[in-house]
Amino acid sequence: MNTRPNSQSSIVWAHPERQTEFQSWLEPLISQYRLEPASLALASSDASFRRYLRIQSQDGGASYIIMDAPPAHEDVSPFVRVAALMLKAQLHGPHIYEKDEQRGFLLLNDLGNDLYLGALTHAQPDQADALMRDAIRALVQWQVGVDAQTLPIYDEALLRRELDLFPQWCVKAEFGVEWNAAQQAVWDRVSQRLIDSALAQPRVAVHRDWMPRNLMISTPNPAILDFQDAAYGPITYDIASLLRDAFISWDEEREIDWAVRYWEQARQAGLPVHEDFGAFWQALEWMGLQRHLKVLGIFCRLKHRDGKPRYASDLPRFFAYATKVVLRYHELGSLLALIEPLSGLKTENGYTLR
Repeated sequence: MNTRPNSQSSIVWAHPERQTEFQSWLEPLISQYRLEPASLALASSDASFRRYLRIQSQDGGASYIIMDAPPAHEDVSPFVRVAALMLKAQLHGPHIYEKDEQRGFLLLNDLGNDLYLGALTHAQPDQADALMRDAIRALVQWQVGVDAQTLPIYDEALLRRELDLFPQWCVKAEFGVEWNAAQQAVWDRVSQRLIDSALAQPRVAVHRDWMPRNLMISTPNPAILDFQDAAYGPITYDIASLLRDAFISWDEEREIDWAVRYWEQARQAGLPVHEDFGAFWQALEWMGLQRHLKVLGIFCRLKHRDGKPRYASDLPRFFAYATKVVLRYHELGSLLALIEPLSGLKTENGYTLR
Protein backbone atom coordinates (compact mmCIF):
# COMPACT_ATOMS: atom_id res chain seq x y z
CA MET A 1 0.00 0.00 0.00
CA ASN A 2 3.06 2.20 -0.36
CA THR A 3 3.01 5.13 2.06
CA ARG A 4 -0.72 5.43 2.64
CA PRO A 5 -1.13 2.74 5.32
CA ASN A 6 1.48 4.45 7.46
CA SER A 7 -1.04 7.19 8.14
CA GLN A 8 -3.10 4.65 10.10
CA SER A 9 -1.16 5.58 13.22
CA SER A 10 -4.17 5.46 15.52
CA ILE A 11 -4.74 1.75 14.87
CA VAL A 12 -2.76 -0.63 17.06
CA TRP A 13 -2.13 -4.13 15.76
CA ALA A 14 -1.34 -6.96 18.13
CA HIS A 15 0.90 -8.62 15.54
CA PRO A 16 2.70 -7.19 12.49
CA GLU A 17 1.49 -10.16 10.43
CA ARG A 18 -2.13 -9.14 11.05
CA GLN A 19 -1.42 -5.60 9.92
CA THR A 20 0.22 -6.91 6.75
CA GLU A 21 -2.82 -9.09 6.05
CA PHE A 22 -5.09 -6.10 6.54
CA GLN A 23 -3.11 -3.88 4.23
CA SER A 24 -3.10 -6.57 1.56
CA TRP A 25 -6.87 -6.95 1.84
CA LEU A 26 -7.63 -3.22 1.91
CA GLU A 27 -5.37 -2.15 -0.97
CA PRO A 28 -7.63 -3.20 -3.89
CA LEU A 29 -10.70 -1.75 -2.15
CA ILE A 30 -9.26 1.77 -1.93
CA SER A 31 -9.86 2.62 -5.56
CA GLN A 32 -13.02 0.52 -5.88
CA TYR A 33 -14.78 2.29 -3.01
CA ARG A 34 -12.72 5.50 -3.09
CA LEU A 35 -11.55 4.96 0.49
CA GLU A 36 -9.26 7.31 2.39
CA PRO A 37 -6.76 5.22 4.41
CA ALA A 38 -5.68 8.25 6.45
CA SER A 39 -9.19 8.39 7.97
CA LEU A 40 -9.02 4.87 9.43
CA ALA A 41 -9.95 4.92 13.12
CA LEU A 42 -11.25 2.58 15.76
CA ALA A 43 -15.05 2.61 15.80
CA SER A 44 -15.67 0.13 18.61
CA SER A 45 -14.63 -3.13 20.19
CA ASP A 46 -16.56 -5.64 22.24
CA ALA A 47 -16.13 -8.49 24.68
CA SER A 48 -14.86 -10.79 21.94
CA PHE A 49 -11.69 -10.56 19.87
CA ARG A 50 -13.56 -8.68 17.15
CA ARG A 51 -13.15 -4.97 16.61
CA TYR A 52 -14.62 -2.47 14.20
CA LEU A 53 -12.78 0.23 12.28
CA ARG A 54 -14.32 3.22 10.52
CA ILE A 55 -12.98 4.50 7.21
CA GLN A 56 -14.19 7.50 5.20
CA SER A 57 -14.56 7.89 1.47
CA GLN A 58 -12.09 10.21 -0.24
CA ASP A 59 -14.75 12.84 -0.86
CA GLY A 60 -16.04 12.62 2.71
CA GLY A 61 -19.52 11.75 1.53
CA ALA A 62 -19.71 8.26 2.95
CA SER A 63 -18.12 6.09 5.57
CA TYR A 64 -17.75 2.34 6.01
CA ILE A 65 -17.14 -0.08 8.84
CA ILE A 66 -14.45 -2.75 8.67
CA MET A 67 -14.78 -5.80 10.88
CA ASP A 68 -11.42 -7.15 12.02
CA ALA A 69 -11.96 -10.69 13.32
CA PRO A 70 -8.69 -12.64 13.73
CA PRO A 71 -9.39 -16.18 12.45
CA ALA A 72 -7.48 -17.77 15.32
CA HIS A 73 -10.16 -16.45 17.68
CA GLU A 74 -13.19 -15.57 15.56
CA ASP A 75 -15.08 -16.98 12.58
CA VAL A 76 -16.93 -14.43 10.44
CA SER A 77 -18.89 -17.09 8.56
CA PRO A 78 -21.83 -17.12 11.04
CA PHE A 79 -22.03 -13.33 10.80
CA VAL A 80 -22.19 -13.53 7.01
CA ARG A 81 -24.78 -16.31 7.12
CA VAL A 82 -27.10 -14.61 9.63
CA ALA A 83 -26.78 -11.25 7.87
CA ALA A 84 -28.20 -12.93 4.77
CA LEU A 85 -31.08 -14.39 6.82
CA MET A 86 -31.84 -10.95 8.23
CA LEU A 87 -31.85 -9.38 4.79
CA LYS A 88 -34.30 -12.02 3.59
CA ALA A 89 -36.50 -11.29 6.63
CA GLN A 90 -36.41 -7.55 5.73
CA LEU A 91 -34.70 -6.64 8.98
CA HIS A 92 -32.33 -3.70 9.21
CA GLY A 93 -28.74 -4.79 9.73
CA PRO A 94 -25.26 -4.32 8.26
CA HIS A 95 -24.88 -4.68 4.52
CA ILE A 96 -21.78 -6.65 3.56
CA TYR A 97 -19.97 -5.06 0.61
CA GLU A 98 -16.84 -7.20 0.73
CA LYS A 99 -15.87 -10.29 2.69
CA ASP A 100 -12.75 -12.35 3.23
CA GLU A 101 -13.91 -15.14 5.51
CA GLN A 102 -10.53 -16.86 5.48
CA ARG A 103 -8.65 -13.83 6.77
CA GLY A 104 -11.51 -12.43 8.86
CA PHE A 105 -12.19 -9.06 7.23
CA LEU A 106 -15.55 -7.59 6.22
CA LEU A 107 -16.42 -4.22 4.67
CA LEU A 108 -19.82 -3.06 5.93
CA ASN A 109 -22.03 -0.01 5.64
CA ASP A 110 -21.79 2.45 8.52
CA LEU A 111 -24.90 2.42 10.70
CA GLY A 112 -23.68 5.32 12.82
CA ASN A 113 -23.00 5.73 16.54
CA ASP A 114 -26.45 6.06 18.11
CA LEU A 115 -26.79 2.96 20.23
CA TYR A 116 -30.06 2.26 22.02
CA LEU A 117 -28.12 2.02 25.26
CA GLY A 118 -27.01 5.65 25.24
CA ALA A 119 -30.41 6.89 24.16
CA LEU A 120 -32.32 4.86 26.76
CA THR A 121 -29.97 5.90 29.54
CA HIS A 122 -30.98 9.54 29.06
CA ALA A 123 -34.46 9.14 27.59
CA GLN A 124 -37.68 10.47 29.04
CA PRO A 125 -40.30 7.77 29.76
CA ASP A 126 -42.25 8.34 26.54
CA GLN A 127 -39.05 8.29 24.46
CA ALA A 128 -37.88 5.08 26.12
CA ASP A 129 -41.29 3.52 25.51
CA ALA A 130 -41.18 4.39 21.80
CA LEU A 131 -37.71 2.89 21.40
CA MET A 132 -38.62 -0.27 23.28
CA ARG A 133 -41.77 -0.71 21.21
CA ASP A 134 -39.66 -0.54 18.06
CA ALA A 135 -37.29 -3.13 19.53
CA ILE A 136 -40.23 -5.40 20.37
CA ARG A 137 -41.75 -5.03 16.90
CA ALA A 138 -38.40 -5.89 15.32
CA LEU A 139 -37.98 -8.88 17.62
CA VAL A 140 -41.32 -10.30 16.52
CA GLN A 141 -40.29 -9.72 12.90
CA TRP A 142 -36.99 -11.51 13.61
CA GLN A 143 -38.76 -14.50 15.15
CA VAL A 144 -41.27 -14.73 12.32
CA GLY A 145 -38.91 -14.05 9.42
CA VAL A 146 -35.50 -15.55 10.21
CA ASP A 147 -35.26 -19.17 9.08
CA ALA A 148 -34.45 -20.80 12.40
CA GLN A 149 -34.02 -24.25 10.89
CA THR A 150 -30.67 -23.18 9.44
CA LEU A 151 -29.27 -22.09 12.84
CA PRO A 152 -27.37 -24.14 15.44
CA ILE A 153 -29.66 -25.69 18.05
CA TYR A 154 -29.68 -24.15 21.50
CA ASP A 155 -29.60 -27.59 23.07
CA GLU A 156 -29.06 -28.96 26.56
CA ALA A 157 -25.30 -29.17 26.12
CA LEU A 158 -25.05 -25.47 25.24
CA LEU A 159 -27.38 -24.41 28.04
CA ARG A 160 -25.30 -26.41 30.51
CA ARG A 161 -21.97 -25.04 29.23
CA GLU A 162 -23.32 -21.53 29.71
CA LEU A 163 -24.51 -22.21 33.25
CA ASP A 164 -21.17 -23.83 34.14
CA LEU A 165 -19.48 -20.47 33.53
CA PHE A 166 -20.96 -19.23 36.81
CA PRO A 167 -19.28 -21.66 39.24
CA GLN A 168 -16.05 -21.70 37.26
CA TRP A 169 -15.46 -17.97 36.75
CA CYS A 170 -17.72 -16.13 39.18
CA VAL A 171 -17.75 -18.39 42.23
CA LYS A 172 -14.17 -19.71 42.03
CA ALA A 173 -12.17 -17.16 40.03
CA GLU A 174 -13.84 -13.95 41.26
CA PHE A 175 -14.68 -14.88 44.85
CA GLY A 176 -12.35 -17.79 45.57
CA VAL A 177 -15.23 -19.90 46.88
CA GLU A 178 -15.25 -23.69 46.68
CA TRP A 179 -18.65 -25.35 47.06
CA ASN A 180 -18.98 -28.44 49.21
CA ALA A 181 -20.88 -31.52 48.05
CA ALA A 182 -24.23 -30.29 49.41
CA GLN A 183 -23.86 -26.90 47.74
CA GLN A 184 -22.87 -28.53 44.46
CA ALA A 185 -25.97 -30.72 44.68
CA VAL A 186 -28.14 -27.60 45.07
CA TRP A 187 -26.50 -26.07 42.02
CA ASP A 188 -26.95 -29.23 39.96
CA ARG A 189 -30.62 -29.48 40.90
CA VAL A 190 -31.49 -25.84 40.15
CA SER A 191 -29.43 -25.82 36.95
CA GLN A 192 -31.36 -28.82 35.68
CA ARG A 193 -34.67 -27.11 36.43
CA LEU A 194 -33.60 -24.07 34.41
CA ILE A 195 -32.42 -26.25 31.54
CA ASP A 196 -35.64 -28.27 31.55
CA SER A 197 -37.71 -25.09 31.50
CA ALA A 198 -35.75 -23.72 28.54
CA LEU A 199 -36.00 -26.97 26.59
CA ALA A 200 -39.75 -27.17 27.22
CA GLN A 201 -40.32 -23.87 25.42
CA PRO A 202 -41.19 -23.60 21.72
CA ARG A 203 -38.16 -22.83 19.58
CA VAL A 204 -37.59 -19.87 17.28
CA ALA A 205 -34.61 -17.96 15.93
CA VAL A 206 -32.76 -16.57 18.97
CA HIS A 207 -30.42 -13.61 18.56
CA ARG A 208 -28.83 -14.38 21.97
CA ASP A 209 -27.94 -10.75 22.73
CA TRP A 210 -31.07 -8.75 21.86
CA MET A 211 -30.21 -5.86 24.14
CA PRO A 212 -29.81 -2.07 23.89
CA ARG A 213 -26.08 -2.28 23.30
CA ASN A 214 -26.72 -4.29 20.11
CA LEU A 215 -29.54 -2.14 18.74
CA MET A 216 -28.97 1.17 16.98
CA ILE A 217 -31.30 4.08 16.39
CA SER A 218 -31.81 4.23 12.65
CA THR A 219 -34.32 4.40 9.83
CA PRO A 220 -35.97 1.92 9.87
CA ASN A 221 -35.58 1.52 13.60
CA PRO A 222 -33.74 -0.32 15.04
CA ALA A 223 -30.65 -1.55 13.24
CA ILE A 224 -29.52 -4.91 14.63
CA LEU A 225 -25.92 -5.76 15.52
CA ASP A 226 -23.89 -8.63 17.01
CA PHE A 227 -26.11 -11.40 15.68
CA GLN A 228 -23.45 -13.95 14.72
CA ASP A 229 -24.23 -16.26 17.66
CA ALA A 230 -27.89 -16.70 16.66
CA ALA A 231 -29.36 -20.10 17.44
CA TYR A 232 -32.58 -22.11 17.26
CA GLY A 233 -33.83 -21.98 20.82
CA PRO A 234 -36.31 -20.89 23.53
CA ILE A 235 -38.82 -18.26 22.48
CA THR A 236 -38.49 -16.17 25.66
CA TYR A 237 -34.71 -15.80 25.50
CA ASP A 238 -34.49 -12.56 23.51
CA ILE A 239 -37.34 -10.73 25.22
CA ALA A 240 -35.75 -11.63 28.57
CA SER A 241 -32.45 -10.20 27.31
CA LEU A 242 -34.16 -6.96 26.27
CA LEU A 243 -36.09 -6.42 29.49
CA ARG A 244 -33.30 -7.34 31.92
CA ASP A 245 -30.27 -5.87 30.27
CA ALA A 246 -26.63 -6.00 31.25
CA PHE A 247 -26.22 -2.23 31.42
CA ILE A 248 -29.61 -0.65 32.14
CA SER A 249 -32.44 -1.74 34.45
CA TRP A 250 -36.17 -0.99 34.55
CA ASP A 251 -38.80 -1.16 37.27
CA GLU A 252 -40.93 -4.27 37.07
CA GLU A 253 -44.07 -2.38 36.07
CA ARG A 254 -42.40 -1.32 32.83
CA GLU A 255 -40.89 -4.77 32.30
CA ILE A 256 -44.34 -6.34 32.51
CA ASP A 257 -45.91 -3.70 30.29
CA TRP A 258 -43.35 -4.34 27.55
CA ALA A 259 -43.58 -8.09 28.06
CA VAL A 260 -47.35 -7.93 27.57
CA ARG A 261 -46.90 -5.90 24.39
CA TYR A 262 -44.45 -8.47 23.06
CA TRP A 263 -46.74 -11.36 24.08
CA GLU A 264 -49.74 -9.80 22.35
CA GLN A 265 -47.82 -9.04 19.15
CA ALA A 266 -46.27 -12.51 19.13
CA ARG A 267 -49.69 -14.15 19.43
CA GLN A 268 -51.08 -11.97 16.64
CA ALA A 269 -48.12 -12.98 14.46
CA GLY A 270 -48.78 -16.67 15.09
CA LEU A 271 -45.68 -17.26 17.22
CA PRO A 272 -45.99 -20.14 19.71
CA VAL A 273 -46.01 -18.19 22.98
CA HIS A 274 -47.98 -19.67 25.86
CA GLU A 275 -51.65 -18.69 25.74
CA ASP A 276 -51.56 -17.75 29.43
CA PHE A 277 -49.48 -14.65 30.15
CA GLY A 278 -48.67 -15.79 33.69
CA ALA A 279 -47.11 -18.99 32.40
CA PHE A 280 -45.28 -17.02 29.72
CA TRP A 281 -43.91 -14.60 32.34
CA GLN A 282 -42.63 -17.43 34.52
CA ALA A 283 -40.86 -19.01 31.54
CA LEU A 284 -39.35 -15.61 30.72
CA GLU A 285 -38.08 -15.13 34.28
CA TRP A 286 -36.57 -18.62 34.45
CA MET A 287 -34.95 -18.11 31.06
CA GLY A 288 -33.66 -14.76 32.26
CA LEU A 289 -32.13 -16.39 35.34
CA GLN A 290 -30.22 -18.84 33.15
CA ARG A 291 -28.86 -15.86 31.21
CA HIS A 292 -28.07 -13.86 34.37
CA LEU A 293 -25.97 -16.69 35.77
CA LYS A 294 -24.23 -17.14 32.44
CA VAL A 295 -23.42 -13.44 32.18
CA LEU A 296 -22.09 -13.34 35.74
CA GLY A 297 -19.66 -16.03 34.63
CA ILE A 298 -18.81 -14.31 31.35
CA PHE A 299 -18.14 -10.93 32.98
CA CYS A 300 -15.82 -12.55 35.51
CA ARG A 301 -14.08 -14.50 32.73
CA LEU A 302 -13.53 -11.26 30.85
CA LYS A 303 -11.88 -9.84 33.96
CA HIS A 304 -9.72 -12.79 34.95
CA ARG A 305 -8.88 -14.43 31.63
CA ASP A 306 -9.13 -11.63 29.06
CA GLY A 307 -7.93 -8.60 31.03
CA LYS A 308 -11.21 -6.67 30.59
CA PRO A 309 -12.23 -5.79 34.16
CA ARG A 310 -14.75 -3.06 33.34
CA TYR A 311 -17.58 -5.54 32.80
CA ALA A 312 -17.33 -6.70 36.41
CA SER A 313 -18.73 -3.37 37.58
CA ASP A 314 -22.16 -4.63 36.47
CA LEU A 315 -22.06 -7.83 38.53
CA PRO A 316 -24.39 -6.31 41.17
CA ARG A 317 -27.07 -5.75 38.53
CA PHE A 318 -27.11 -9.44 37.69
CA PHE A 319 -27.02 -10.52 41.30
CA ALA A 320 -30.07 -8.31 41.83
CA TYR A 321 -31.87 -9.86 38.85
CA ALA A 322 -31.05 -13.37 40.02
CA THR A 323 -32.02 -12.69 43.63
CA LYS A 324 -35.43 -11.35 42.61
CA VAL A 325 -36.21 -14.45 40.58
CA VAL A 326 -35.04 -17.06 43.07
CA LEU A 327 -37.05 -15.37 45.84
CA ARG A 328 -40.19 -15.48 43.71
CA TYR A 329 -40.23 -19.18 42.82
CA HIS A 330 -40.12 -21.87 45.49
CA GLU A 331 -38.50 -24.37 43.11
CA LEU A 332 -35.50 -22.07 42.71
CA GLY A 333 -35.27 -20.78 46.28
CA SER A 334 -32.42 -23.03 47.36
CA LEU A 335 -30.14 -21.14 44.98
CA LEU A 336 -30.31 -18.09 47.24
CA ALA A 337 -27.89 -19.67 49.73
CA LEU A 338 -25.29 -19.94 46.95
CA ILE A 339 -25.58 -16.45 45.48
CA GLU A 340 -26.33 -14.35 48.57
CA PRO A 341 -22.81 -14.66 50.08
CA LEU A 342 -21.33 -13.49 46.78
CA SER A 343 -23.71 -10.56 46.32
CA GLY A 344 -23.11 -9.65 49.96
CA LEU A 345 -19.38 -9.43 49.30
CA LYS A 346 -20.04 -7.13 46.38
CA THR A 347 -22.14 -4.88 48.58
CA GLU A 348 -19.46 -4.81 51.26
CA ASN A 349 -16.91 -3.77 48.64
CA GLY A 350 -18.89 -0.68 47.74
CA TYR A 351 -21.20 -1.96 45.03
CA THR A 352 -24.93 -1.24 45.12
CA LEU A 353 -27.43 -3.96 44.33
CA ARG A 354 -30.22 -2.43 42.30
